[in-house]
Amino acid sequence: MTQPVSSTDRPVALVTGGARGIGAAITRDLARDHRVVFTYRGAAAEAQALAAELPGSLALALAADFADPAAPEALIQEVMAAIGRLDVLVNAAGTVEEEDALTFDMASAERQMRINALAPATLISAAGGLMREGGTVVNVTSINATFPPAGAVTYAASKAALENYTRGFAKAFGPRGIRVNAVAPGAVERTHAPRPEALQQAFLNETALGTLATPEDIAQAVRYLIAAPGVTGVILPVSRGFRL
Repeated sequence: MTQPVSSTDRPVALVTGGARGIGAAITRDLARDHRVVFTYRGAAAEAQALAAELPGSLALALAADFADPAAPEALIQEVMAAIGRLDVLVNAAGTVEEEDALTFDMASAERQMRINALAPATLISAAGGLMREGGTVVNVTSINATFPPAGAVTYAASKAALENYTRGFAKAFGPRGIRVNAVAPGAVERTHAPRPEALQQAFLNETALGTLATPEDIAQAVRYLIAAPGVTGVILPVSRGFRL
């Protein structure tokens, strides 16, 4: 008879931005067979509710503000102090700020670049030095890295940078048996911040399947990339056929 895997024997996954939306779907999915540490910034209530929802020994919520340059390394140290190992890193935290192309806001651009690209890169670097062979990283980028919207050009650029970090770190960590991939969502259903109806319909009109992706779609893609031993340096679109 197969014995159940105890919580202490499970691999440890760190999910940034894991309290709501895509990040919460990833947290819930990985908690089925991982111990999960997930971070939150402005979603303390959601984080507490999610941690309470999952089995007590399998989830730990930590506050982290990745606009702070010191936050990524401090987070890795906190995870190691609490659990002592790290097997999976999922960089799902991110921010987007609307922009006027005729008025470039340097402070906004720097904030988006730091949270969306530099913080994940710092986390990958710090975690990669601690992971054993077989460790995996999955970055959550965006279809906007390929199809930049006019009103969020820095967001698109930051996600394009993250995709290049994905490929670069895949090369750097490959000899150590650590894989680095990314999933690039298209328009995803979001209950916490619904889109205007006209914008949602515009997305649907450009999507082959005629439906928006769900957070669970992204979580399934993340699980695939974690489990696929021959896949590294890949950017996997999960967009239900956006702009085919």
